[in-house]
Order: sequence, then C-alpha cells, then structure tokens
Amino acid sequence: MSIYDEKPWLKFYDKGIEPEVVIPDASYIDLFMETAEKFPDKPAIYFMGVTLPYRRLNDLSARFAAYLERCGCVPGDTVGINLPNIPQYLIALVGALRRGCAVTGISPLLTPSEMAYQINDSNAKFLVTLDAIFEHRLREVAGEVPNLKHVAGANIGDYLPVIKRTLGKLLKKIPTGKLVSLPGMEVIPFKEIMASSSPEFSPVSIGPEDTCLLQYTGGTTGLPKGTILTHRNLVVNIHQVTGWLNMLEGEEVMCSAFPLFHLAGLMVGMSSLVKNIPQCLIPDPRNTRHICGEIEKYRPTLMTNVPSLYQILMEEPKFKTLDFSNCKCCISGAAPFAVESIEAFESIVGKGKVLEVYGMTETSPILSMNPAKGIKKIGSVGIPVQSTRIKLVDIETGTMEVPVGEEGELIANGPQVMKGYLNKSEETAHALRDFQGEKWLYTGDVAKMDADGYFYIADRVKDMLIVGGYKVFSREVEEKLYQLPDIEFCAVVGVPNADRPGNDIVKLVVQRSAQSADKDPEVLKEEITAFCKKKMAPYKIPKIIEFIDAIPLTAVGKVDKKSLR
Repeated sequence: MSIYDEKPWLKFYDKGIEPEVVIPDASYIDLFMETAEKFPDKPAIYFMGVTLPYRRLNDLSARFAAYLERCGCVPGDTVGINLPNIPQYLIALVGALRRGCAVTGISPLLTPSEMAYQINDSNAKFLVTLDAIFEHRLREVAGEVPNLKHVAGANIGDYLPVIKRTLGKLLKKIPTGKLVSLPGMEVIPFKEIMASSSPEFSPVSIGPEDTCLLQYTGGTTGLPKGTILTHRNLVVNIHQVTGWLNMLEGEEVMCSAFPLFHLAGLMVGMSSLVKNIPQCLIPDPRNTRHICGEIEKYRPTLMTNVPSLYQILMEEPKFKTLDFSNCKCCISGAAPFAVESIEAFESIVGKGKVLEVYGMTETSPILSMNPAKGIKKIGSVGIPVQSTRIKLVDIETGTMEVPVGEEGELIANGPQVMKGYLNKSEETAHALRDFQGEKWLYTGDVAKMDADGYFYIADRVKDMLIVGGYKVFSREVEEKLYQLPDIEFCAVVGVPNADRPGNDIVKLVVQRSAQSADKDPEVLKEEITAFCKKKMAPYKIPKIIEFIDAIPLTAVGKVDKKSLR
C-alpha cells in the first residue's frame, strides 16, 4: 500500500466530516425544488438592492421551462447562457434544467467567432444573451450558427426598479442593445418570455446520470473542450463542499464575484440555491466600490473570489474599513494566491480566514480544500475532500507514483469526475486513463504532497520549464519574487532556446508596484537579478526580464501565460 492509499490527510479532517460522502439518488432539480417549496419566502438572490425570493425564482424558472417546451425544446437539448452575474442567468439555468436540458455557460467576454464555436460545438438551439452582446457580437456571426433557432435578449436592468433602470440607462451605466429579427431565428426579449409564458409545463424525468452541464474549458491550449458533467457529478460536489464548509441552511450569506459562466462561480451559485443561502450577484467584478457596498449591506458569512480580485479589493480604501466579524471564510481558487498577498488580505478580514481550494472544470470542480476549522497551510491547496483520492505520478510516463515531497502530475479519482469531453474521444482517452486497474483523471497539474497529505500546486505540466535538463516550476520562482516590494504582479514563462533544442530560457514578466514606478528599469532589473542569485539555483534565474503595464488575465482572473510567451 502506497502513502497515497494510506490517505494521511484523513486525520486532518474537521470533526464530523466523514471520509465518504453519502450520494443521494437525485438530480440537481430535485434538490432545488425541495428547497424552493420548503422556503418559498426566503431570499434566494440579492441583486443591486433587489431581492428575489424562492417563490419568485421558482415561478420565473417554470415560465422559462414552459417557453422552451413551447419552442419545441426536448430533454437532452442544449441551452446556452451568455450573461454576466445577473438574475436571468440563474432563472434560465434552473428553467433549462427543469426542462431536462443541458446548459452551457458562454463567457460574455468571448469574441464573435469564439461564441460561434461554442454554440456550434455544443449544438445549442437556444441562447440567452445580453441585448448588447446580441447587437454588437452575435449578429455578426448569426449566419455561422445554423442550429441556433431561438435567442432571448436580457438586459442588466430588467429586474431593477424603474427609476434605477432609467437612471442607469441615461447615465450609460447599464449597457443596452437593440434586438432585431434574424432569418431563421426567433429573437425575443427575456422579460417578454417572463410576461407571456405560463408557469405550466409538461413534467420530465431527469436522472442522476443525465447531462447537467456542458462546461467549456478555458482553451489556453488549443480549442476549448466541452466537459460533460452529469447531475450526479454536480450533486456530489455540492454535498462535498457544503458539508466540508458546514454551510448551514438559512444562516449563511454568500458574496461571490466569480463569474457564473465559470464552473467555480456556477458551483457557488448552484450550491447556494439548494442550501437556502441567499447570494449577492455581482455583475461587474471590477467595480470594487459596489462589492464593498454589498459586503457592508448584507454582511456575508462566505466570500468566494479569484486571488486577483482579492488583490484589487485590497486597493479599495473602503474595503479596509469594513466589518468582517460575520465572515467565516474567504475561499480562493482558480489561480495561485501569493503567500505575501494572503497575509496582507488576512490582516484586513481576519487571520486564518482565507481557504485555498483546488479543482478544475473536469471535477465539477472541487477536489481539495484546506480544512474549514482545522490546520490551514498557507500556500497549500489543502487535502482531498470526501470520497476523493489523489495521487502524484511521474510526469514522463504517468505510470509510477512519486514519493512524498517530490513533484509529480496530479491524478484524481472520485464521483465528481466528468464523463468525458463532448465530441473529443481522443482528448477524453488522454485525460481519463487506467492506473492500477482503475480510471483516473490526469489533470495536467504538477504538485507535491507533504507528509500530512497536504498538496501544493507547482505548475501546469505545459508551463513547466526545462533548463539544462532541470525542471523549473514557474510558481516556485514567482512566489520568491513576490518578496520584492517593487513587484506588484509577475509571471514566469519559458522561451524556446534556439541554441539548445528542448530547453527553455526563463523569462520574467513584471507589473511594477506603485513605489517602483519612477525607478530606472535597468536598475530594477539588476536588483531583481541580484535577489534571484541569492534566493534560487542558477538555472532558475530569469535571463529575460520584461516590464509591462498590466499582467494579462483570462476572463476568470488567471494569468494568461499563452499571450506572454
């Protein structure tokens, strides 16, 4: 029996957390309907001063399901949702799932051609989008999406009071667009669907193994892949996460600026809905003043964000004056959170409140978390959640386990692991492989495990550098560089070494802090190099140092290393 089979992490589980989670034989909609019928008058959504109780969400989602049925939608069809965090996202999500459809979240930040790719690949026949996106992007590729037959256009102000909505449009704070008919495509305002549809629709049978989400990966390596996640995958992960965090029905408030089109944000939203936890929807995560206002008004017990947003919040003066005594934990995921930044953030919200987690689209998404009450190790992504096994295997072949303290590719096994990729059998076979007689997900992440069973992400396999035969992990170098006050944000990437094929040159890209804005770039380069010579092995030292105004981020706040190479 290997160290991974011994599961050393179990002794660090919080009291009351069992090694295995009880998996209910239910769909996500079974859980939602139970909550909505049990707590009809409790708030489900807070949105810019407006409260939507479960009774109304139940009614509006039923109207959307009825609309889909009227349009000829049958169970198994795909509905695309191309919206920021506004009520229509959750209304359409629940309504589509009640009709037995699969839902694919489409980022509002995609270009027209990227939108068309996902609509076609997922075979979406129905789409809910912003009227502004319809006018400025969807119309451009309407002729390239032949299977898309019905489009509902929503507006951010649809659920705001008339005065707020009118002022927002006058001041151009609420983006708007014009909906027009297109050949072979019905185009209708979302609010018209809600006004004209009856909440009555034919009941459908939805099983745990039916597809719930077609969630697309970020596409940082090639075209995005549609991850097939079943109702069981999502229900299991909801039970794993809510049990791990001891989320209490009716006693929590969630504030998350994670976009709902990203699975981490969607998991927060879906979990909250079935646990009677009102959630603050944040349509613009860059509007830190608005986020601070929501925190001040609703006093959330739980917050969830990417590290880059937590860092932006720390720059907002009002954030430092807020009362966080009600906040139990601040969940951080999707990207590394520098140790120095965690310490600075906890100096504001409270020591020990940052909870780093790890997961991916293919795992619904959570695989590991730091204990909610027990030992949290800063810089670690914690320990495997219930019913989840994690091992580290050699990067070269993926067939041998690596010892404690050594880097290897992280592989995972659990009931939250995806069925596979849509229309991509080769990629599915590469990701889901046999290991010791069982099917495991090969994540593509490099990590190491300490003797206690806590895991530390070192890099993506594709981001790992080879210098003179040695492995260089970008996160390790970046973490050390964050000790320098002149560096606000940085990223390490590899540049192919033309003189030594198969080797990389270490390149450092730096976003300077305010205090170093006037410093001579050449002097700063010399200081960075001198620091590196003291702190790291020669082969890890960046040979190229480049300064830019802002490190590019993906739609969910991850460093876009593809654009930096």
